[in-house]
Amino acid sequence: MAFVPSWACLLVGCISASLAVSSKISDVYPPLWEESPGQFNDYKVENEKYIIDIWNYSQRLGMYKILLNQTTKYFEKFAPDNEQNLLWGLPVHHGWQYHTGRLADPTHRTGCGHRPLEHLCLSVDSWWADVNYFLSIMPFLAAAEAGILGISPDDVIFLPPPKDQKRFCSDVSSCHASFPEAMKNWNEFYQHVKSPSSSFDDLLKYIWDAHFSSLKVARKNFQSRSKYYSKPEADFQRNWALFVDYLAPPRFPTTLVRMYEFQKGLPARILLSRDKGPFIRDLTGFQNTVLLLLDFIHKVHKYTGKRYGGFVFYDFYRVL
Repeated sequence: MAFVPSWACLLVGCISASLAVSSKISDVYPPLWEESPGQFNDYKVENEKYIIDIWNYSQRLGMYKILLNQTTKYFEKFAPDNEQNLLWGLPVHHGWQYHTGRLADPTHRTGCGHRPLEHLCLSVDSWWADVNYFLSIMPFLAAAEAGILGISPDDVIFLPPPKDQKRFCSDVSSCHASFPEAMKNWNEFYQHVKSPSSSFDDLLKYIWDAHFSSLKVARKNFQSRSKYYSKPEADFQRNWALFVDYLAPPRFPTTLVRMYEFQKGLPARILLSRDKGPFIRDLTGFQNTVLLLLDFIHKVHKYTGKRYGGFVFYDFYRVL
């Protein structure tokens, strides 16, 4: 299997070239970033508690915006304008999900995410929306628990999805009870965020540990959602989740510009039954190449059980 690293390096070289163009900070924010809530008072208040509809794109995005705002002071030592804040990876990826229509109802039984008046709706049947749920509520509640948000976790109420409520945790106690490892890892990340002695590499390790444990929970809980998608899209979901496993060991820096540039390689729409990479005409050459790479990684992993790409990706991300 010695050919695997060299073949993967060829593809990685194409990706590196595609990532060479930098962007202005003002151009890389997720869709509707400026319009989304940025403080708790922007949310509805009932009985002195903030009510967050986490199944609304703008309101879920606002949770990330609050996280970024409240952690600015901890990351300013690494770069100005909060650009090196490692939490940027969460809203930037969520914005790509929204922009590409992946948060809408894949069954089309409802207008959630499809109709003009429901374009902000996040469907509980969407694999992407469900997986992202755990990558929004857990970092948010853990930050509140760590004292970073300036409020108690009990001061926030999250509106439940229209069905399958038992699959989701909605407060600190239920998240700790159902998903203790993931919550523990997010708490450890924030404790190191607050520590003046923590280096950028230290924080990268802890955020990837937290991200990986949350994704592990979400993937296990929502495998059944893949049946609502075409085979190419379901395969992409599976391959993308596996690829994130490869991003964790080399600790890809989930900063604002790097995440924005990296996501240019992800398909700009939901994949259809007729789509077959690397020959999808309305996707860029970069996106077709990434789809081919992701499928290759899955096949190597499936037939060998080994992560040959780990050290290859390490060298790749050091170059970026």
